[in-house]
Amino acid sequence: MIHPEQTTIQAEVHDPQILAQTRALLAACQSPREMQDAVLAAVARNEEWRGKRCLNLLAPEAPTSPTVRALLSSEVGTRAAEGHIGAVNRWFAGTKHIDEIEALCVELLKKVFAANYADHRLVASMIGNMAVYSALTEPGDMIMSIPQPVGGHSSNRYDGPAGVRGLKIVDIPFDPVELEVDLDLFRKVAPLVRPKLVALGASMTLFPFPLQAMHDIVAEWGGSVFFDGAHQLGLVAGGQFQDPLREGAAVLTGSAGKTFSGPQSGIMIWNDPRLTEPLTHSIFPVLAATHQVNRVAALAVSAAEMIAYGRVYMAQIVRNAQALGAALARRGIPVLAAHKGYTTTHQVIANVRAFGGGLEVAHRLARANIITNKNLIPGDQPDDWDRPNGLRIGTIEITRLGMHEAEMKTIADFIARILIEHVAPEDMVDDVIAFREAYQTLYYNFDNELPPHHS
Repeated sequence: MIHPEQTTIQAEVHDPQILAQTRALLAACQSPREMQDAVLAAVARNEEWRGKRCLNLLAPEAPTSPTVRALLSSEVGTRAAEGHIGAVNRWFAGTKHIDEIEALCVELLKKVFAANYADHRLVASMIGNMAVYSALTEPGDMIMSIPQPVGGHSSNRYDGPAGVRGLKIVDIPFDPVELEVDLDLFRKVAPLVRPKLVALGASMTLFPFPLQAMHDIVAEWGGSVFFDGAHQLGLVAGGQFQDPLREGAAVLTGSAGKTFSGPQSGIMIWNDPRLTEPLTHSIFPVLAATHQVNRVAALAVSAAEMIAYGRVYMAQIVRNAQALGAALARRGIPVLAAHKGYTTTHQVIANVRAFGGGLEVAHRLARANIITNKNLIPGDQPDDWDRPNGLRIGTIEITRLGMHEAEMKTIADFIARILIEHVAPEDMVDDVIAFREAYQTLYYNFDNELPPHHS
């Protein structure tokens, strides 16, 4: 007879070497306090490196203001608040001030987006996508979404919430050169498929979508458009991108932790009262119970910051992205959509196939304290998932640190020295640190207001 332990298969998804090193570290600790100290030390190392010494160019990241960061450790975060706002709607007593906080957040979000309804309880933006699919579709329904090599995100594909819901997925036709929906082909394909929902969600997002035209097409058979604005949410709020709800989208979801520059979490916005019950029921009681009220308070302040500073902040983010794209191209680094001005968002996408591919380039740049990420680009195949040929670069954090177009030339120089001139990253990391040293204050908030010399 074989003992059950002998047939156990190790199925850990995480890097086994890192986990083994960590087990050894914990085994060497003399007490639980030393184990705590190991955690604190790792956090401090990250804060010193990523927080003070790196050029963080990740498109999905945004630094929160000092006030928002403080709220994330506030006392209210220890409190449970299951249910909707209001004493009768709560499972617990003692939530009168939590009701205040949550109502402030909801009304501020409505104000930011000029919307009738908003929900604040999504502890992750992908949960918002799952809530939409739960509310507006049934298993077996047909939807259309953007394929990944041209920017589509997994949350709207078979390996994400859409697939988990059991939906049938057809690709939205997408022009790999213009990096836009091929509307003429969509007009031909959509009536053949008759999707119940068209999901416009992209992690490589450079230009607006033909939302109104797509809405008018699918409305013929009662279909709807869902705008997954994970990356563009702050740009929408700041008036620097299209306005999905007024261009035909039934519901808008997005991340609070990207361009919106709040705590990492999700937001959902809609106008049609008929959607309120199904959407909110999908959030509670289906997908969220207690939902981190400290995060809700932080989100409310982020919304107030967006009302005060969003237009100038988001406009500078876009100008910086366009300037960075142009500066990289001038230095010999191919950038997608050069013929269209590179981008209308916070993202620049470089084709780094000639420099070793996205994985190798991202890690080479990280050795010089320049943080980017690998990304699929048109022409990549499914087998290229781990080693795609694109590099995604974002301008959110460097903009909030007070940088303008002139600094984009310096950043492009750093990248070109590594990729074009073949300077070893270790030989220029001190230059990056010295440059970053002058940019330690976060602006576009009530703590520090606007950066000096704001244009």
